[in-house]
Amino acid sequence: MNQKILLQALVLVALAVTTPGQARDFPPKRPVTLVVGFAAGGAADVAARLIAKKLAENIGQSVVVDNKGGAGGNIAHQFVAQAAPDGSVLLLGSVGPLAIAPHLMKLGYDPFKDLAAVSGGVNFPNVLVAHKGAGVKTLAEFVQLSKDKPGSVDFASTGTGSASHLAGELFNQRAGIDMTHVPYKGGAPALQDLLGERVTAYFAAPPTALPHVASGKLIPLATTGLTRPAYLPHIPTVAESGFPGFEALNWYAFVAPGKTPAPLLERWNQEIVKVLSDLAVQEALNQQGLTPQPTTRAELTAFMKKESMQWAALIEERKIAAQ
Repeated sequence: MNQKILLQALVLVALAVTTPGQARDFPPKRPVTLVVGFAAGGAADVAARLIAKKLAENIGQSVVVDNKGGAGGNIAHQFVAQAAPDGSVLLLGSVGPLAIAPHLMKLGYDPFKDLAAVSGGVNFPNVLVAHKGAGVKTLAEFVQLSKDKPGSVDFASTGTGSASHLAGELFNQRAGIDMTHVPYKGGAPALQDLLGERVTAYFAAPPTALPHVASGKLIPLATTGLTRPAYLPHIPTVAESGFPGFEALNWYAFVAPGKTPAPLLERWNQEIVKVLSDLAVQEALNQQGLTPQPTTRAELTAFMKKESMQWAALIEERKIAAQ
């Protein structure tokens, strides 16, 4: 070995020993905080707690779920963007703050600079449901109703810029119709008005809508993923109902403070992918209507950029503004 190669090797060894934030500091010495931008009991919280429990078992360190609700999840995202980048804080981020909100309002963080991709988490489609009084049983009938009676068909959402809102606007675009958007401050009031037939339809989270589908109070028309979820085999997708390629998923992904060292991010990726690949965890998530979506860090970054570009274009075309 010549002197130049020997010197390079010694430099690399020195860096490995002295550089802070390397994977040798894993797991963090203090309890890990997994931040969720929504209240306890929702899909994000359920997923976070299932995953956190297994993570804690695997790494031998406490993983505490911290619910920081408010502003559609943006409060939690800004909190993590400003948190110490030492590997002790993770966020189960969501499509709204990561890919939609940046195009609707000025935020205190940049999803691609102030947050670092770790791994995909879980996703689930919405299900388009209508009340019985609408008199439709298929998506084709729903579209025809919208065309026959312009301005008479409206749809509920959990708020302007939410995944349920953007799913409706994307469907407006693809179907060539003009449903009126009716925003609510959450899923419960939206569902209540749908059941009361004060709004025609709702792109709802499956756990919210399915009990009322089973009772016959709501009519399921289509789901918004590319394929039918295993727990909804009897409901067709929008894509297979005449609108190829239509996809509007709710998704949650793991991110960390933007300046977290790459070795720590890679180690967290390995641990999260391991948990999401665990058969027991997968079954528990599936029972909640959630599909595990483990990815590499690069795959998650590419996915986030694709989603961000799609929703940015739709927001501009449909002239959607924050309210």
